[in-house]
Amino acid sequence: PVPHPSRRALTMSAGEDAAWLRWVTKQFGSIAGQDKEIDLEGFKTALQVKESFFAERFFALFDLDGSGTISLEELLKALSLLVHGNEMDKLRFLFQVYDVDGEMVQGEGISGFCGPCSPHAGSGSIDPDELRVVLRWCLQESAIALPEERLTDLTLALFEAADKDHSGSITFEELREELEAFPEVMENLTISAATWLKPPPPAERRPRPRCLRRAFWHNHGGALRCLCGYAGLNLLLFALAAPRHAGSLALARGCGQCLNFNCALLAVLMLRRCLTWLRATPLAKVLPLDQHVAFHQLVGYVVLALAAAHTGAHVANFSRLAQQDGHPALAEYLLQARPGAGGLWGTASQTGLVLQALLLTMAAFSSPCVRRSGHFEVFYWTHFSYISIWILLLLHGPHFWKWFVVPGCLFVLEKALGLAWRRARGLRIVEVNLLPSKVTHLVIERPQFFHYKPGDYIYLNVPAIATYEWHPFTISSAPEQQDTLWLHIRSLGQWTNKLYEYFQQPESLSTEPKPLSRSLRERRPQCRAQVGVSTGLGETHRLCSIKCYIDGPYGTPTRRIFTSEHAVLIGAGIGITPFASILQSIMYRLVLGSQSEAAVSFQVDFIWINRDQKHFEWFVSLLTRLELEQAEQEPGGRFLEMHMYMTSALGKHDMKGIGLQMALDLLAAKEQRDSITGLRTRTQPGRPDWSKVFGKVAEEKRGKVQVFFCGSPALAKVIRVHCERFGFPFFNEHF
Repeated sequence: PVPHPSRRALTMSAGEDAAWLRWVTKQFGSIAGQDKEIDLEGFKTALQVKESFFAERFFALFDLDGSGTISLEELLKALSLLVHGNEMDKLRFLFQVYDVDGEMVQGEGISGFCGPCSPHAGSGSIDPDELRVVLRWCLQESAIALPEERLTDLTLALFEAADKDHSGSITFEELREELEAFPEVMENLTISAATWLKPPPPAERRPRPRCLRRAFWHNHGGALRCLCGYAGLNLLLFALAAPRHAGSLALARGCGQCLNFNCALLAVLMLRRCLTWLRATPLAKVLPLDQHVAFHQLVGYVVLALAAAHTGAHVANFSRLAQQDGHPALAEYLLQARPGAGGLWGTASQTGLVLQALLLTMAAFSSPCVRRSGHFEVFYWTHFSYISIWILLLLHGPHFWKWFVVPGCLFVLEKALGLAWRRARGLRIVEVNLLPSKVTHLVIERPQFFHYKPGDYIYLNVPAIATYEWHPFTISSAPEQQDTLWLHIRSLGQWTNKLYEYFQQPESLSTEPKPLSRSLRERRPQCRAQVGVSTGLGETHRLCSIKCYIDGPYGTPTRRIFTSEHAVLIGAGIGITPFASILQSIMYRLVLGSQSEAAVSFQVDFIWINRDQKHFEWFVSLLTRLELEQAEQEPGGRFLEMHMYMTSALGKHDMKGIGLQMALDLLAAKEQRDSITGLRTRTQPGRPDWSKVFGKVAEEKRGKVQVFFCGSPALAKVIRVHCERFGFPFFNEHF
């Protein structure tokens, strides 16, 4: 790990110190104007401070002469204290940030930043009103919204703890004494400035290559074996077909034989019902079923490359023939059907060109930049050209039907069964909750004989939004919830935005919903009581009767969770949905007592990372209920530990957040609940330190660890690397 700037600076050599000063001077020159001064606006930009309060306080304390600008000399003097200074220097600076009343200090002032007659010096003590002002800005800087009474509670909690002599104000010595209980905070205290205020970190030692780690092969061994087998089979098919011909025709025939296999394999990799069934068989331990979408994408790109080589080789061969006497021109070879030219009725050239165009179109609109930019529908509809592609392949290739007959029949059977099942009876959305950050919580009537596992997903069709569009969503309710299915849908694309906007309009809902079945009317209050559903802040709750259809369920990697000894569940944002189903299932088992022994036979660490406070409202009622159920268990029967992280909140090492975090800690200890979420679990600021998180899990030795993640691909890569470092199997839920 890279040492913190303050810790590293203390051990700098004279040469390193001089080099760092030259570097800071260069950075300063790139920001300062021609007068070599930085004004408040430039300082705020460089400091990356959201609110102006702390920028103005830091600027005022750095501006030693009160000129309204900071010179290089003033900046270096300030940095020498914040970077090279000791804990006392930093604490003096922190005290002056909080001492905001602007009164001059009589007699000897606080050394360091403000002299005894400085216009920026405070009164030498912090009263409750000053503390309340600073904490209010701390809340705004951390994007935390609390009512005024909670701000008052936080102010009193911190003030009462720091005011040791009960004099009605906090002196520098009292603040120092309070912070002595947090030595690691003072050691790393910083103002979280931009990189030009910190020494550049030393070059890290290159880590051990991932492919040499045992966990890498444990996580990817099955996939790598399949890749090797896949590559070997393609080479074998090419070798069997190509030697029968010469020149460019050999390349065309070899690629054509490989295309027969790969185009059929594309269908096999998307047989969702068959793949879900395979997850319950011993083959699930051998085949990389969790990566079937990634393999489908890989095979798609291979098909595109083989098709380009196949077409190019044929064009080259036709061009050679066209140059010979008595042969048709190249355009005739490509655009006119001729007997004996291959394909049905001699249309091999024409069907081949159309196939090439369709493949290029499908590949272009399947790129991540299209699917993740709010234009999923473009990808969805262009992908339907696979029907045309398979028909053209049957007309184009004389032997393709031999490869396609089995997967094609299975694919048609899956589609026919799905269509017959989902159209046999229409379901109804009986309840909708519009949650913060544009999340739509749908409560759907559960069809009879619909069985699924925690973490499974379905395809949803709402004719009122789009008649023919089906979109996949994870089921967020537990299988034990008999009469309804829950979906939590984040508005990220055209269809999901239309769904949220549709339910925002009162006239779109049935004013007189169709009466619910007697079973559903009787069970819904009971289900709500068991899972702790409630209407949170910013939530709109409505009953309705909107027609919908579902297709599924389909399995996911999370099915392995109940076979784990120690499961680490990590959800980022709306990525909590598969784990919400799992946690509810565990809670049902505890409440109903049906499988309580199974429910506590393994350990669970649940980590939920959210950007801001509102996102916690999506499932806070469920988590509150889980905590209550846990509290009723004997110490030996408690199996669940929850860890909440809020990335927008400033941490204890940041001068803009240290007071707030101390106040939140003190109030949480006093009230036994977190002020941000209302849970007993304290919400941690910032992002998890994955080395510490997994290090703690490894030290506990509570059984074989398996890590399950659902969230952004970028975070998945980070967590995967740490799991490989600690030897933990990693399973990623794609959404």
